[in-house]
Amino acid sequence: QVQLVESGGGLVQTGGSLRLSCAASGGTFRTSTMGWFRQAPGKEREFVAVIRWNYSTSYADTVKGRFTISRDNAKNTLYLQMNTLKPEDTAVYYCARQRWDTYSGNPGDYADWGQGAQVTVFS
Repeated sequence: QVQLVESGGGLVQTGGSLRLSCAASGGTFRTSTMGWFRQAPGKEREFVAVIRWNYSTSYADTVKGRFTISRDNAKNTLYLQMNTLKPEDTAVYYCARQRWDTYSGNPGDYADWGQGAQVTVFS
């Protein structure tokens, strides 16, 4: 089991940028496939991005070209760089460790979750 702690959320104006971090401990981060999800009030948790152990990535269409997922295995940390933010990006963002090694965006395929970081984009 891996413990995950997100940081870097906050309040930002439309068009602005934020970088989320997710510190991992207690497991084999470097060989894990990691993902970012988000959940807005009254909505289901949705997939944002995934990065495999070999650094290959996949993104939801809603964030493609604006968000970048990355990892630093030496620091056991996952990142999500978010640019050109929109009000519809407002949500609690979660990092998660996948059970497998795929490009899955299904939350059920992820075993460990962080506590979440609030991102609010105002116009």
